[in-house]
Amino acid sequence: MNEFKHIVGKAQMRYEKIPTYVFTEASEASLVLAREISRLVKMRQKESKTCVLGFPTGSTPVGVFDELVRMHREEGLSFKNVVTFNTDEYYPISPDELQSYARFMREYLFDHVDIKEENIHIPDGTVEMESVNEYCRNYEKQIASSGGIDLQILGIGRTGHIGFNEPGSYKGSVTRLITLDSLTRGDAASDFFGVENVPRKALTVGISTVLNARRILLMAWGEGKSKVIKQTVEGEMTEMVPASFLQAHPQSMVVVDEAAAAELTRIKTPWLVGDCKWNESMIRKSVVWLCQKVDKPILKLTNRDYNDNGLSDLAAEYGSAYQINIKVFNDLQHTITGWPGGKPNADDSFRPERAEPFPKKVVIFSPHPDDDVISMGGTFIRLVDNGNDVNVAYQTSGNIAVFDDVVIRFADFAADYHSSFSQDNSEFEDLFQKIQEFIRNKEAGNVDSDEVRQMKTLIRRGEAKAACRFVGIPDHNAHFLDLPFYETGTVKKKPVGDEDVQIVVDLLRKIKPHQIYAAGDLSDPHGTHRVCLDAIFRALDVVKNDPWVKDCYVWLYRGAWQEWKLSEVEMAVPLSPDEVSRKRMAIFKHQSQKDSVLFPGSDAREFWQRAEDRNHKTAVLYDKLGMAEYQAFEAFVRYFPASWE
Repeated sequence: MNEFKHIVGKAQMRYEKIPTYVFTEASEASLVLAREISRLVKMRQKESKTCVLGFPTGSTPVGVFDELVRMHREEGLSFKNVVTFNTDEYYPISPDELQSYARFMREYLFDHVDIKEENIHIPDGTVEMESVNEYCRNYEKQIASSGGIDLQILGIGRTGHIGFNEPGSYKGSVTRLITLDSLTRGDAASDFFGVENVPRKALTVGISTVLNARRILLMAWGEGKSKVIKQTVEGEMTEMVPASFLQAHPQSMVVVDEAAAAELTRIKTPWLVGDCKWNESMIRKSVVWLCQKVDKPILKLTNRDYNDNGLSDLAAEYGSAYQINIKVFNDLQHTITGWPGGKPNADDSFRPERAEPFPKKVVIFSPHPDDDVISMGGTFIRLVDNGNDVNVAYQTSGNIAVFDDVVIRFADFAADYHSSFSQDNSEFEDLFQKIQEFIRNKEAGNVDSDEVRQMKTLIRRGEAKAACRFVGIPDHNAHFLDLPFYETGTVKKKPVGDEDVQIVVDLLRKIKPHQIYAAGDLSDPHGTHRVCLDAIFRALDVVKNDPWVKDCYVWLYRGAWQEWKLSEVEMAVPLSPDEVSRKRMAIFKHQSQKDSVLFPGSDAREFWQRAEDRNHKTAVLYDKLGMAEYQAFEAFVRYFPASWE
């Protein structure tokens, strides 16, 4: 514990009921957590004692496991004295199935270190129903006979679950079979290729089991966890947020990245916690917050509004509300532009983009073959209409997000089409029969055959081309990168490698863009956006000394799950009702993603509905702050690669 505190510093505890440590990135936090685990394991080794660890599963601990494996290989960290107990497992499920947590633990950790087989304990998803209660009692006895858990590592679900202790779980609960919350099953849908394939039950250790551990470390990454982290850390202890019971443990702590910490009081409204360093970003953030709190536009805020809501220091520093109001109003007004590529022959002193050069060479990076039009379709259209040379780079094939029945329909069409022109249709008939037979016998979660994957890739590629033609760019300006990290056939992807980065580098050096647009969405439920962004960032580091780079701006957009906060926005592109309609029609070109979305995340609406709602809400927020009233806005934040400075 002391070493961990030394690394991360002292937490602010004015509002927080659990010590909470915020890191810039999840990778940085994962490294510190792995070091803490390593320290404990080595300490027990010196004492000739076993080290009993409780482990979670899911995407959250992957970085920790990767670092532990590296420590084993490169630093000689041994796991021979380690005993592990996993918190949960789906039920029923075979340990060899793709989605099994038993398989997950072996693939990410156990198969790569020297832990003894008999020291691994994972709830068994194959236990007969009539034996479940006895099995759960024995799991508790195994933990007790091992001396209890020294360190329990936890993730957290958006329902507030730890392990699979869903809302309603009581503090004294022990290992048992539970029914999964519909939100939890929805979040797992991408792993199971559809929510209908997600088991409805799971085995989980209880809250009492967790609280009996000597120390507890809870991890959370990404904006999607920010609300439940606030409830856990700052809210009341309640069965409706099971993680909040960690407040009752004297040796518990929470470790988050900045995105997951976004709703904490000291992050969201630091002026309410203590002294605040008033820079440009913080001033805008506080004024936007104040407007929303008192329901006034910027120019109507008074000194009393500032004084009554914890912003008296800001008002005193600037002398009056009027001075602050004018400054922030102008800053926000200058983010609005109908010329995202820059307006030629215009004064660009107060515009987010340069007037020259014009027209600009633009690259829009799209993680999947529809993110370009879903997330920034209006801006895409405006860039083309304004005469810029716009290219779209589709980073992945998106093939796992195509329903099997769509593949059969296209394969049937191909066979029928070929037969109408050729007497010898045997090759196409054979392919159709092969695809049909594979899909008929395919079990939930099975990896697609090469033929099916290729068909799904071509379906999504054709839809992307149709959308680009609708927007108005030539076919040769649509680039299909098919980054190798994605092409596993499963939801689980490989890490971004040098080959992925080089593909992005080659495209950038070919086009030499003046503008780059990339998905800065950290809320993507299956993580592809984050991985694609990492590939771009690494590529930008490679090209940093190229002559064209000095004239290039990088703009980040958000995906279908969340928009930039108004205090963060640096370019806002207004859309008319007609442009909203054109954007919708571009999204509709992606027909395989229409009507029923394979991986919807937490929102069951279609992507075009989410996009329009999000864009309209941004316009309403601008309107309420006193800006001109528009139908919709698409928002962007400029990214400054550290390596370019």
